[in-house]
Amino acid sequence: MNLTAEVIDNVSVITVPGETLDAGSAKDFKSAMAPFLTAGARLILDLSQLKFVDSSGLGAMLSALRQLNGMGGDLKLCGMNKPIRALFELVRMHRVFEIFNTREEAARSWSTDSAKI
Repeated sequence: MNLTAEVIDNVSVITVPGETLDAGSAKDFKSAMAPFLTAGARLILDLSQLKFVDSSGLGAMLSALRQLNGMGGDLKLCGMNKPIRALFELVRMHRVFEIFNTREEAARSWSTDSAKI
């Protein structure tokens, strides 16, 4: 899996390619994410190309979030279609991940968080 990344305001925005993140691609996703999971990293996963995510895909994203949180970093999500958003709500993952409509909103949320401190 070839993840593409760009930087917006010191935040890496990673676009997840393809239409599915499922049992067949979750292992590749985890391997491709590994170089981005560094201490203090601020990452946004852009899910706008995905049309389907299953429990394995959710688990892979959750694993990345936990690794980052353990190293003082954070992971936010953006660009979900309605069925994927419904899945996140069904399994209550919208309470675990911060989810935004656009990558710009997600990137701005860090400056908003800093202003509160």
